[in-house]
Amino acid sequence: MGWYGDLVVPYCIELGCGMSTLVPAREAAVRGLFGDVLEIGFGSGLNVPYYPDDVQKVLAVDPSKVARHIGRKRIANARCPIESIGLDAERIAAADGSADAALSTFTLCSIPDVECALAEVKRILKPGGRLHFLEHGRAPDVAVARWQDRINGVQRTLCGGCNLNRDMRRLVERAGFHIESLEASYFPGIPRTHGFMFAGVAVAGRADAPA
Repeated sequence: MGWYGDLVVPYCIELGCGMSTLVPAREAAVRGLFGDVLEIGFGSGLNVPYYPDDVQKVLAVDPSKVARHIGRKRIANARCPIESIGLDAERIAAADGSADAALSTFTLCSIPDVECALAEVKRILKPGGRLHFLEHGRAPDVAVARWQDRINGVQRTLCGGCNLNRDMRRLVERAGFHIESLEASYFPGIPRTHGFMFAGVAVAGRADAPA
């Protein structure tokens, strides 16, 4: 990514994604997590203070060592062990069916091969395991979506590969997840091109499917 992506972008993400107005959304996103949780895009651990007591361990995947340094105090004060298991969500060093649940917040927008990453998440989840996600993405309004397409190249360059125009619901469903719950709306106080949020829970295959 170069010096800008390696050294500057993690601090920008800490400021932008660490806004206090996003705390209720993060609290909602982690609600219901339990056991061993795979978190892709762990970053500086912005979700760490909100993990439920039922979370026993977090398997963290993130490419940025700088981000982990930024969040070192947050991580040290975590109520459960956090194990770093890799840098690349497209190739995760974890066994099939080894996680009870998974978490992704503001991450699917920036993974180059997001389909591959979601396939890895699905592989690592136990049958019926749930992916909790909070992501921004493609707006339903044609005019807003058109602007997202126009400025996406600049966004990718300035924000570490972040895409504005990915349809998160479609990506999750195409990866073989069943959407259990989803709220999609504009987040107040954020420009519409950047603030259409997808907050949901998806099951790795239908929960009533045979193992």
